[in-house]
Amino acid sequence: MKWKQIFLMAMAAVFLTACTHKQMPQQVTVLQQELGQKQAQIEKLQKTSAEKDASLSKYKKELMQKDQALAKMSAQKAPAMESQMKMMPPEAVLLPPQAKVGECYARVFVSPVYTTEKERVLRKGESETLTVIPAKYGEKEERVLVKEASEKLTTIPAQYEWRTEKVLVSEASTRLVTVPAVYEWQEERILLKPAHKEWKKGRGPTERVDNTTGEIMCLVEVPAVYKTVRKQIMVTPPTTKEVTIPAQYKTVKKRVLVAEPRVERVVIPAQYKTVKVRTLLEPARTAVTKVPAEYATVTRTVKTTEGHLEWKRILCETNTTPDVIAKIQNALAAKGYDPGPLDGIYGPLTKKSMVKYQQDNKLATGAVTYETLEHLGLIR
Repeated sequence: MKWKQIFLMAMAAVFLTACTHKQMPQQVTVLQQELGQKQAQIEKLQKTSAEKDASLSKYKKELMQKDQALAKMSAQKAPAMESQMKMMPPEAVLLPPQAKVGECYARVFVSPVYTTEKERVLRKGESETLTVIPAKYGEKEERVLVKEASEKLTTIPAQYEWRTEKVLVSEASTRLVTVPAVYEWQEERILLKPAHKEWKKGRGPTERVDNTTGEIMCLVEVPAVYKTVRKQIMVTPPTTKEVTIPAQYKTVKKRVLVAEPRVERVVIPAQYKTVKVRTLLEPARTAVTKVPAEYATVTRTVKTTEGHLEWKRILCETNTTPDVIAKIQNALAAKGYDPGPLDGIYGPLTKKSMVKYQQDNKLATGAVTYETLEHLGLIR
């Protein structure tokens, strides 16, 4: 039904295009041919979809047969286990194996073991959808000639410009110039008084005594006296040198012809006008969109081990004390279970919470087994 609606929409789009553009019969014919091709594609896709649906039904049927075969195998396995139990000696079934003195055993029910399997199943096969996209039109601007190009003659007068020119007024010459002498200042030490010895009054016993006056005289050496004199000395004597006098020029401004008068041909460009025209931008077409296949994950629970009765070591009146029951009640309460009052009595509430704990942890039920005590952390 969906493919028929798409086909009718495509036909309507083609007919509308043909009605609005009767002046384009060739385009209508091309669109009809394309529509015929798309109709063939639709029929092919319908056939492919039917084949995929048939394949999906076949796969579901095979999966159902596998489930039935698995259930049949489980049913066949149960009598075999019963027959095996019948073949065992009566004392092996009715009494616990390898029991020790002081130990209590009971046949408790061990729950079946289940595993979860996940399987990826095809939910919906891969398919395609067809979408009819109508033609697109737009306005296009075109230039229309209004006035043709022409020429005209224009007289261009002569062109002058002012230029400057250097004129020689005085030629280059030479002259002699006096260069004065060069002096420099120098310092010289002059001896004013040479070194000499003279007598001076003394104060110690090692000095000479003047017999006439009784005074003590000492012979002292007086150093020479110098004076620094600054004087000017000629380094270079005065001379003459020849100096070149450059030539002298004068700048003269004059009018010079740059371009001769001429006649120039000027082209007058053509004049155009912009006109909007409606044109076909994109023809009508059919778009094919692929829809990917959809898968679903199916979770199945499979029984790996059947439930059965098994001898387990338990607590009984022989080896049970109120102290042991109190420890069990405290352990259950610590695990989040309600054993009732912590009084050391294995009452209905304690028994109910014990069974619930065993079921939650997939332990054997029916009695307080040593396996349960080990799981509670009371024994090792």
